[in-house]
Amino acid sequence: MVATATVLVDIGRSLREGFFMFWETLWPLVLGFGLSGAVQSFVSRDTMRRRLGDHRASAVVRASAYGMASSSCSYAASAMAKSLVARGADYIAAMVFMFASTNLVVELGIVLVVLMGWQFAVSEFVGGIIMIFLLATLGALWLRGRVVVEARERLRDADGDDHVPEDASVREEAPEPLSARLRSSAGWADSATYTMSDLTMLRRELVVGYTVAGFLAVMVPTSVWQAVFLTGHGFWTSVENVVVGPFIAIVSFVCSIGNVPLAAALWKGGISFGGVISFIFADLIAFPLLLIYRRYYGTRLMLRMLVVFWALMSTAGLLTELLFRGAGLVPTARPASVAPARFSWNYTTYLNLIFLVLFGVLYWLYRNRARLGGGGRDARDPVCGMQVEKAHAPASLHYDGARYYFCSDRCAERFGAEEEGRARTAEDGVPHHAAGG
Repeated sequence: MVATATVLVDIGRSLREGFFMFWETLWPLVLGFGLSGAVQSFVSRDTMRRRLGDHRASAVVRASAYGMASSSCSYAASAMAKSLVARGADYIAAMVFMFASTNLVVELGIVLVVLMGWQFAVSEFVGGIIMIFLLATLGALWLRGRVVVEARERLRDADGDDHVPEDASVREEAPEPLSARLRSSAGWADSATYTMSDLTMLRRELVVGYTVAGFLAVMVPTSVWQAVFLTGHGFWTSVENVVVGPFIAIVSFVCSIGNVPLAAALWKGGISFGGVISFIFADLIAFPLLLIYRRYYGTRLMLRMLVVFWALMSTAGLLTELLFRGAGLVPTARPASVAPARFSWNYTTYLNLIFLVLFGVLYWLYRNRARLGGGGRDARDPVCGMQVEKAHAPASLHYDGARYYFCSDRCAERFGAEEEGRARTAEDGVPHHAAGG
């Protein structure tokens, strides 16, 4: 009985810790996703597709800038990169785009500042630039040749009619001038819609990330972290930590911004500065994404991507730590707790209240987007909730007289499977699993 009560108390403390991590980062989340929605609404995507034909310095810079402008979850970023490759973009440039769209984004930096400190936010951008440079130079030596050609052919063969918009109304149109779109209510309604769809898309990652981080911070003793991450061995401690960091990301199954609260818990537990950075970078090699790469590009290229990406992420984390240590910018103290234990009237609470009002405004714009003239060129992914441009949707399906658009093949396949299950249930008159049993 006492043991049960102790477990329940620990669970309660863990959930409280996770909630207050969320409370500490509530206003940065609203700000970051709001800025991201505005950029996605006002930056043209067709330009991105036309200007990534190689991976020379200028193309790498463009791919990085386009990735920052198209901030998205890891799944959507991988689907966009796949679409770029299938439509003729250079493979390395597409991978640079994918790296930038998940690591060099505003919302990630803001949450890092609030939850972990400005040093981690700056190191994330510095390390991201290092990682992209390594990818475009050393990584390009391994991610090339016949295996890439075969992957491109594989994508083109798989790009059938069900993944091409049929309605002429979704053909690419000349983009409206930015100044005019900034003055239009439709543009801001679309911006709010992107914000809401991104939050919907990432809700699972956020919930899982904060919850797991709360349990790690409360229930995992420091001795366990010290057994996983070497300490007291100088340079070799840093090397081991930056190699193990991505492994934890692979098996944690949490992608995108959900990695940040986990990173905060790992930092509290004893991982090195560079290990934190390599862990955050490694959201692009989480196990579900490896399966997606295998489906897109084939097993051979997926394995190369795993090895090369892991090496790049670890190396970028190590170099970033060495740079920051040399500049005296690595934090010397670790927090006793990741989040406060109770509510208090401080700047966080006031900012949260202000940004909750802003969130209400964004939600009103989203709900009234049709009346304000927005949403004509976009569609909502019925599976994950992401907002996608119809003319550039990575996947689409025609079903029951209507066409649906998706952020990735993963969502399209889930939709198809769910609809097939519903159809079988309707035919059998009972749930499909019951009929089969």
